[in-house]
Parts: sequence; structure tokens; C-alpha cells
Amino acid sequence: MSRVRVRDLEKVYDGTQEIQAFSAVNFDVESGEFVCLVGPSGCGKTTLLRILAGFEEPTSGEVLVDGEPVEEPGIDRGMVFQEYSLFPWRTVEENVRFGLDRPACECADCTARVAGLIDLVGLDGFETAYPKELSGGMKQRVAVARALAVDPAVLLMDEPFGSIDARTRNRLQTELLDIWRRTGKTIVFVTHEIPEAVALADRVLVMRRDSGPGLAASIDIELERPRSRTDPAFTERVAAVRNVLDS
Repeated sequence: MSRVRVRDLEKVYDGTQEIQAFSAVNFDVESGEFVCLVGPSGCGKTTLLRILAGFEEPTSGEVLVDGEPVEEPGIDRGMVFQEYSLFPWRTVEENVRFGLDRPACECADCTARVAGLIDLVGLDGFETAYPKELSGGMKQRVAVARALAVDPAVLLMDEPFGSIDARTRNRLQTELLDIWRRTGKTIVFVTHEIPEAVALADRVLVMRRDSGPGLAASIDIELERPRSRTDPAFTERVAAVRNVLDS
């Protein structure tokens, strides 16, 4: 069974006139797979991710995670937003621990788990720092650790590096791949940057805004990691995604 299964998904917003975000979206994500959703602004990428997270309801269709229908947010799905969404009055340690302080926590030693996650994202020594004392990249590492705290089956990421400078962004991409390898998590990652998608993903799902908004193609990347952006094969994959968007 696929870890994530999306079937005949449609989202229409009602207002003075109906706006169709997307329709007839179908795809599966296997356990441990890293999938990127890419497409132009307004194509429905974030809306689709929010439906996977349980924050929005589809107009029709269904989403299943491990065979169970998604009807609301749950600890089987962790979410990382473009904006850091940290609690400014909580320290790094307290932000990471937030999900574990709820009744859902069943781990034997939450303190050790939080320490391990802070180590995983490379923030040893910053446990007592507050968000205002951290760089943008460090804040996003805290957000990743917090999302992983409850050990979700799926990590959902909505353009998490979009507001970070290019140099830091490249470093965080490398660190995210290392976290993915070490945890074996299933990741669905939204971006509008094609090279970022090709650098990260096992598979890129291409969404379009015109000609019936929705999923236009699924492209297997099939490149060994680490990936060089100057590699002709990398350039070919970027061109393949771009061709779908431009066609």
C-alpha cells in the first residue's frame, strides 16, 4: 500500500464566482519517497498540500495516508511552512518539544528525543536561544525538528526555503537530504523553483494553472545523489520539467 494516495481530488472556491484550484488530481507517494510538487504561483500547490495536511477540505475526491482517510490534521503528518511559525516566547528546546507536551505523546523520554532532534538539525548549543536570536536558516531547522518531534509518517513542506538567501538555501537543501536519509521519512515538498525540485526529489509532480488546472506530469529524476547542477543530466531533468510547464 502507498503511504499517500490521492484520488480524483478537486478543489473549487466559492465566491462571487467559482474558482477552480485544480481538478482530477491522482498520484501515490511510496513510503520513504521524496516527492516535489512544482508549478507556477496560483496552480494549487499549497492548497493541495494543505488538503494533505487536513487543514482544508477538498470539494471532491479523497486523500489516504496509510489507508486511512485524511479528514483533519493529525500527528501522522508533520507540516513545515514557508514562514517559520515558531513561538517567539519559547526557546529552541521548547519549540521542538511543543508537540510532545500534548496528551498524544507516548515516548518514554521526551527530553532525550528533543535533544536528539536538535542534534539532528545541527543546533547543538542553541537549546536555550529564542527565535529572535536565530538566523532564518536556523529558525527553519527548528521548524523541521518540531515537525519531526511526534514522529510523523509523512513530512509536508510548503516552500520552506523560499524566504532564505540562495547560499543558505543550498546548504539547507543538503541538510534536509541528510535528515531524510537518516530518518527514512516520506516527504512531500512544494516549490516553484525547478532546480530545487530536481536537486531534492526522487520524483517531481508538475502542476499547471492553465488548460484545466491540476497535475500535468510525473517525472522520475533517477539521478544519484549528491547532484551537481552543472551535470548535463541534471540540466536535462530541469529542461524536462520546464517543457511540461511551457507546453
